[in-house]
Amino acid sequence: MTLFTKLDCRLCEQLKAKFDLAALQVKVEVLDNNDAGALAHLAWHGLVDTARKSLPLLVLDDCSALADYAAIEQHLCEIAERRGISYQGLTIKAPLCEGGSCAMN
Repeated sequence: MTLFTKLDCRLCEQLKAKFDLAALQVKVEVLDNNDAGALAHLAWHGLVDTARKSLPLLVLDDCSALADYAAIEQHLCEIAERRGISYQGLTIKAPLCEGGSCAMN
């Protein structure tokens, strides 16, 4: 799985803080001007337009994608529970993006 994030994205940072992504075998790719490979990978999945609207994005092993924070969090929680990996619980109410920073500009 690949989690597409960007710097200064509050929702991206919350997911990274909540889960041990390495233990969950989730690769993190940061979308910025310095990583053409991450942008190419995003484009290969056909998710550039989605990333322009909202981040984070989680691409699953079957190449489907989750673009909703709550759905991503739920999916990672389920995997963590199955594998016995601790995490910081489910968020009761999905956090909101502040200032539009949770999208690829």
